[in-house]
Amino acid sequence: MAHTISFSDEDYKKAAEKWKKELLLIPMMAAKDSLRFMTGIPGVRGKLHVGTAASNAQFGPYKASKSSSSATEVKYRELETFFGNACEDFEPNSVITTLLGEGASFLGEGQKVAPSAKLVIATVAKSLGEALHNALFTAKRNESGDTTADLFNGFTTIADAEVEAGNISTEKGNLLKIPTGFSEADAIDVAKSIERKAHPVLRATEKFLYCSPEFADAYNDAYMLTHGGIVYNKKFEQTIVEGSNNKTTLAPLTCLSGSSKFFLAQKSNMLYGYDNMSDAENIQVDRFKPWFLTLSAAMFFGVQFYSIDPRMLLMVDATQG
Repeated sequence: MAHTISFSDEDYKKAAEKWKKELLLIPMMAAKDSLRFMTGIPGVRGKLHVGTAASNAQFGPYKASKSSSSATEVKYRELETFFGNACEDFEPNSVITTLLGEGASFLGEGQKVAPSAKLVIATVAKSLGEALHNALFTAKRNESGDTTADLFNGFTTIADAEVEAGNISTEKGNLLKIPTGFSEADAIDVAKSIERKAHPVLRATEKFLYCSPEFADAYNDAYMLTHGGIVYNKKFEQTIVEGSNNKTTLAPLTCLSGSSKFFLAQKSNMLYGYDNMSDAENIQVDRFKPWFLTLSAAMFFGVQFYSIDPRMLLMVDATQG
């Protein structure tokens, strides 16, 4: 005998209220393919100053009269999260049918057999995360806009502004220009060049090369052609950049697809801020028209580099020109 699964409007409202904090995290869970390479800072509502300290202090031969010969400099950057909201109509029965077919689960193993009102809402919220993921690097703040791409400034947008201001440059050692671009024929050489142009401190740390899938494909194709006969090449996918002493891992991101601008940085230098703790963030479900429910959500989100010091960041511009 077939069983019909249905929930009342009240069931959805109660689920949205009870699981508010968990459901507000769903968009970021959906963007985990990129965010897993970054560092999240919770509880950021508005602006948060993150600082790095630099000093030239050093030991020297003992002198009783010795005084300070240098000053510690603290540089601050602003991680700003912007308040955004969304409204999305959905037809509950269609979502339930999808869940029954896929056996999907977002909020725990116990949800796999039969969907709950909570799981239906989570499935709808997941679509918000897909847009968030796509805008991580290219978003540009536009208060009059209506999309996720207008909500905050993405990593590439922030970096481009720093290039324009002269804070990221080849002279400062945090910008590498590759005007010839890259191809299957030279992707390995390009990757080696990125590694060797990095500051020695950055080279010595565990880090990622945040790049486009196209560059990762070109690197793997080139690796297979040039290293296919070597015994230690056990697999086609090469995630470690050759010549990096196993310190640099390729992080091909779909949200960088088609981009010619990459970043070499530690995970701790790529920050994203959010706030699922305040009353300003909310998620609710209401019915405004027959057959459809409307999910309304509001949340804070933003990204920033912890530092653009060459010891922590190398921007790569492989734009052909």
